[in-house]
Amino acid sequence: MVRELLTVDEALARILERARPLPAESVLLADAAGRVVAEPARALVDLPPFASSAMDGFAVRAADTPGTLPVAVRVAAGHPAAAPLEPGSAAAIATGGAVPDGADSVVPVEHAVERDSHVEIPGRAELAAHIRPQGGDVRAGEEVVVAGTRIGAAHIGALAASGVGEVRCARRPRVTVLATGSELRSPGSALGPGEIFESNRAMIAAVLARAGADVVLLPVAEDDESAHRSALEPGLEADVLVTSGGVSMGPHDLVRRVAADLGVEEIFWGVAVKPGKPLSFGVRGATLVFGLPGNPVSSLVGAVLFVSPALLALQGAADPRPVFDVGRARSALRRNAHRDEFVRARRLLDERGVVVEPVSGQESHMIVRAASADALLHVPRGEGRIEPGEPVRYLALA
Repeated sequence: MVRELLTVDEALARILERARPLPAESVLLADAAGRVVAEPARALVDLPPFASSAMDGFAVRAADTPGTLPVAVRVAAGHPAAAPLEPGSAAAIATGGAVPDGADSVVPVEHAVERDSHVEIPGRAELAAHIRPQGGDVRAGEEVVVAGTRIGAAHIGALAASGVGEVRCARRPRVTVLATGSELRSPGSALGPGEIFESNRAMIAAVLARAGADVVLLPVAEDDESAHRSALEPGLEADVLVTSGGVSMGPHDLVRRVAADLGVEEIFWGVAVKPGKPLSFGVRGATLVFGLPGNPVSSLVGAVLFVSPALLALQGAADPRPVFDVGRARSALRRNAHRDEFVRARRLLDERGVVVEPVSGQESHMIVRAASADALLHVPRGEGRIEPGEPVRYLALA
C-alpha cells in the first residue's frame, strides 16, 4: 500500500494549528528589530507635537501677502514657540521650527527677499502652505504598529518618533538543534575512513535565527538508542526541537522511534516535496518537534518551508507563512507529477525585472553547489513543464 503524502500546504496548516503564541515581554526599542509585536504600540504624543515648518522661510499670515513685512522674530528648530505673530509682520523660521500662533502659511526663502529686517514677498502666500499640522502624522493614543507585525527599521523610526521607548513582544522561541549520525565529525577536525563533516546544525541555526529564534546546538548523537535518548531528552525542554537525520526507514534511523518513547505524538511523517520528503512533525505538550532529513539541502528546504513559519507563529506573526516573490523562469523546468519541487536558483536582473536561474547540481547532498543559490524556485507538481519566460514563484534565501 502506497502511503499518501501531505501537500506542502496541508503540512504547513497542521504545523501552524499547533504553534501557539508564546508569552509577551517588554523589549527596549533598541533591541526590538526583528521581534513580533504582541500588543498594539500606541503613540505617546501627537506627531508632530506642534505645528512646525516644513521649509526654511518666513511664517506669515496669508492675508498679509503679497507685500513687504517686518521680521519680528527668528524661530530656530528646538526652541519654544515664539509669541503670537502680530498682523502685518513675519517670523523667519527654520525647518522644524514651531510656527507661531497667528501664522497660517510659510513662504520658502527662495520665494522671498530679505533686506534690512524686512522681507519682501512678491506673491500671494497659500493658506497652510509648508506647515506640518500638529498630529498630522499620528495622534497620541493611536496605533503606531499593530499586533502581529514583525518590527523593521521603519517601525523602529516610527515608534521612536512617537515617544515609544519599549514594546510588548512575544518571547523569542528557544530552539534546540540536534544532528544524528556516527559518521559525523566537527568541521576542522581530522576525518577517518567513512566519516564526513557535520554541516547541518550550523546551517539550520542560521535559518532559524533569521526567524527570531534563540538557538542552542546540541552535541551530535551517535546511531544508537541510548545516545539518541540522552540527546533528545534535554532537547525536548525547549519550545522547539529540530533534528537532522534519522527520520527515514533505514536500520539506523532511530529519531522517530526514540522520540515516541519519550512521549512525542507524531502528527505526520512525509510531505510531497522534493527535496525533503521524509520530514516528520510532532508535539510533546507545548514543544514542537521537527525531524528533518539528513541530506543537507533537504534540511535547508525543511527549515525554510516549515520550521521558520512555526517560529513566526510562536511569536504571534499575523501571517507566518513563507513569503513568495515572483520572477520569470530563465530556462525550462519540468514538473514532477507527484511532488512540489524547490530548486536552488540564482536571481538575475534584466530590463523586465527578476529572472530566476537554477544552479547546477540539484541533488539533495550537494550543499556546496547550493551555496551559489540565493533563492528556492517553486516548481508546482503537475504535468508538462514551465517554459522560459513564464512567471515563477520563489523564496529568497538572502
